[in-house]
Amino acid sequence: MTSQSQGIHQLLQAEKRAKDKLEEAKKKTGTASGKGKRLKQAKEEAMVEIDQYRMQRDKEFRLIQSKIMGSQSNLSDEIEEQTLGKIQELNGYYNKHMESVMNQLLSMVCDMKPEIHVNYRATN
Repeated sequence: MTSQSQGIHQLLQAEKRAKDKLEEAKKKTGTASGKGKRLKQAKEEAMVEIDQYRMQRDKEFRLIQSKIMGSQSNLSDEIEEQTLGKIQELNGYYNKHMESVMNQLLSMVCDMKPEIHVNYRATN
């Protein structure tokens, strides 16, 4: 009977050691998964922080860009106005002087007066 109780006692101790080892393994796994969870949480926090920083820098960039492009658009509008003014001015000169220039040109082409050129030398 003592050998039976000794065997039972050893079996209970073996079960207890196995149970302890299982609990220890669960703790280690739990700790590892806890580390994994913490790493995942840290990664998510970092991504949120990166997104916030990116949005802040993008906002600053757009602000600076709007200042620069705004001044450039003002310059382009000003240049456009000057160009249109100059085109209208040239069209006005064209309409004003077109008839007189055409008359001069036609008179020079059509009213030819035959003359001997001043450099012409008669060879006799």
